[in-house]
Amino acid sequence: MTTMTASDWRARADSQELVSQAFIDGSYTPARSGETFDDYSPVDGRLLARVASCDVEDADLAVAAARRTFAEGCWSRQAPSARQAVLLRLAALIEANSEELAMLETLDMGKPIGDALSVDLPAAARAIRWSAEAIDKIYDEVAPTPEDQLGLVTREPVGVVAAIVPWNFPLMMACWKLGPALATGNSVVLKPSEKSPLSALRLAALAVEAGLPAGVLNVLPGFGHKVGQGLSRHDDVDTLVFTGSTRVGRRLMVDAGETNMKRVWLEAGGKSPNIVFADAPDLEEAAEAAAAAIAFNQGEVCTAGTRLLVENSIREEFVSRVVAALEHHWVPGDPLDPTTRVGALVDGTQMETVLGFIESGKAEGASLRLGGAPLSGSLCGLLVPPTVFDDVTPKMRIAQEEIFGPVLSVIGFDEFDEAMTIANDTIYGLAAAVWTRDLSKAHRAARALRAGSVWVNQYDGGDMTAPFGGFKQSGNGRDKSLHAFDKYTELKATWIKI
Repeated sequence: MTTMTASDWRARADSQELVSQAFIDGSYTPARSGETFDDYSPVDGRLLARVASCDVEDADLAVAAARRTFAEGCWSRQAPSARQAVLLRLAALIEANSEELAMLETLDMGKPIGDALSVDLPAAARAIRWSAEAIDKIYDEVAPTPEDQLGLVTREPVGVVAAIVPWNFPLMMACWKLGPALATGNSVVLKPSEKSPLSALRLAALAVEAGLPAGVLNVLPGFGHKVGQGLSRHDDVDTLVFTGSTRVGRRLMVDAGETNMKRVWLEAGGKSPNIVFADAPDLEEAAEAAAAAIAFNQGEVCTAGTRLLVENSIREEFVSRVVAALEHHWVPGDPLDPTTRVGALVDGTQMETVLGFIESGKAEGASLRLGGAPLSGSLCGLLVPPTVFDDVTPKMRIAQEEIFGPVLSVIGFDEFDEAMTIANDTIYGLAAAVWTRDLSKAHRAARALRAGSVWVNQYDGGDMTAPFGGFKQSGNGRDKSLHAFDKYTELKATWIKI
């Protein structure tokens, strides 16, 4: 683990070399139009780079490169063990360059450098390595047939994959897509968010260094309504994978339906309930977890525990514990200081969104227990302390809509069924947590909750071996685990008469 101090990181930030061009067919290149957009850091407001602003023409070039390499078979027809070796080298290169990549994540979107280095980068490398290690251990099938028939069920790479990833975990989310997509032999066009494009652009060069053939991975920075739509409506993209808002996810499904019916896999928004029963095994542990569930990554997490459902008999005591935990352990600070646990919101637009929800909570009658205003004079003004609202009713905006900031809504309940009804009463179904000593109650809750992940006596459990994705308008398909490979392959039945 690095021993760098805040001063060391700031000095490194001042000297950091940045790549700002698109990566198409193995080379960095400006956008065809010559247009750029300004990438400012939420850490201190500095202009990081003028980044290539790609458009439909760039999408056409990148998709053509991906299609050519897929058809040539320089990657798609390599033996699984050969693809595995390249991806293992890529995982090692991510680890070897982890300080540089962590710096890019922090400068670009404001997360604490300690989290970027200890959470994001290991998870990104793990996603690539795990997918690589799995690919030569997945077997196809032989169907049960009469003696004069042979039925084969085989997986084939789907072709050209367009991956659109968010700004909150830029590199990790990219690797969740790239690992299984590349391992199964596809060619990929990756569009990072315009709010955080730098780590994906650097990753492209590392992939070529690892041995990935030119054109197999292309990276297009730019805006969703330009290059993003250029990919979502492209007739030569076979599969579109996306992590981001439910609103954009709906638009992508329409784009696919109006064009070539490309497969669309979405991981969208969330409004996850964290349910604490009076018989929770350890209220202090549960309170610390509830604090982390809303404050980690500034609350800019799709699975953030934004709705805290607490049994009324312990509600006052428990909320007081959560408030104390947030006050003592989750204080916003300089993202380049390794001791900081809450960094800056990604930009002014997100700040306005979060503050707007805080005002909505006040206007609708919720009781403000903590926070509620940005820290004045802080860096470039994008530090918002964790905010806690009590006396929230299930139909308030702050209890229904995804905020993507450190705003916690506390809702009381008296009975098990009431808790389940409240928990399921949103358009989302990404994650949920339950705290109880009662094993039967835990199982009943896990079955009743309409969510893709349910955690018991913890928050945000799981690793690469468990699938990740949502019910309802939180999306479809799954990232991580062997189930992710389903998104990037086609099943073929071959029936042979002997």
